Amino acid sequence: MLQLNTLIFDNPITFFVGENGTGKSTLLEAIAIKYGFNPEGGTLNFNFHTNNTHSSLHHAIILDRGYRRPDEGFFLRAESFYNVATQLERYEKNVFNPYRYYGGKSLHQQSHGESFLTLIQNRFNQNSLYILDEPEASLSPQRQLTLLITIYELAKQGSQFIIASHSPILLGIPGAKILNFDSKEIIPIDYQDTESYQITELFINNRAGLLNK
Repeated sequence: MLQLNTLIFDNPITFFVGENGTGKSTLLEAIAIKYGFNPEGGTLNFNFHTNNTHSSLHHAIILDRGYRRPDEGFFLRAESFYNVATQLERYEKNVFNPYRYYGGKSLHQQSHGESFLTLIQNRFNQNSLYILDEPEASLSPQRQLTLLITIYELAKQGSQFIIASHSPILLGIPGAKILNFDSKEIIPIDYQDTESYQITELFINNRAGLLNK
């Protein structure tokens, strides 16, 4: 992070990877805030806060946007999703069909994983910008595969994703760009070289050996 000068998002899907504390979520948050999203998440129209804990990094970055403007957008982070879900329901309570974006029922009447995926599947659209912070946190492996397919299909329809993730499933999206935060510079890395992939492969192939060491 200290040697970061320029990042170019020239791929429909970009992942930030690295150990906890390397700054990937902090940079993701700064990009989202600078773009105009609420620090805790939501659409560009969200204006609420429950905890003022976001970093000041957004003051130090400059976003140079391309000629094509997204139709919509959403900043979605696992740690504050409950607050976003509550705010969504407040915004929608006077609408004729208030749960049209949530699969027909309140997000708070669904499990964390169900509500997270329901929101993505019903509210995310083509030609939009989506910034996701560890979306796998509440999802089973099967639901991560569902999310992978959703992201992949929306990217083909003109949407752009910037995602911080540890998931070896999500990181395997074909054609995605992966940026590694584990050194002094943020550098591209191949999927098979990510720690998430290598540790998962090591564990699957040598469970007994790892536990006996």
